[in-house]
Amino acid sequence: MPTTIREADLIESVAAALQYISYYHPADFIAHLARAYEREKSPAARDAIAQILTNSKMSAIGHRPICQTPASSTCSSRWAWTCASKASAAA
Repeated sequence: MPTTIREADLIESVAAALQYISYYHPADFIAHLARAYEREKSPAARDAIAQILTNSKMSAIGHRPICQTPASSTCSSRWAWTCASKASAAA
């Protein structure tokens, strides 16, 4: 029995995924950045890494976007809408 994916479900799933990635850095990225912070000798570089780690934590706790640039989510949203529209047209 085939499964039908409704346009609204696809859009909702893509929107939820975009929201999630706008709030959280992957755990391996955070771990590697923390190790880089520990090894870094330059005070300026350590400060920069510390700021990235702090911003990442604040973003995850407060559910606020890591980057305030709307272009990437606009492009992703348009891509999802285009895919959904093409899927509807093909059905």
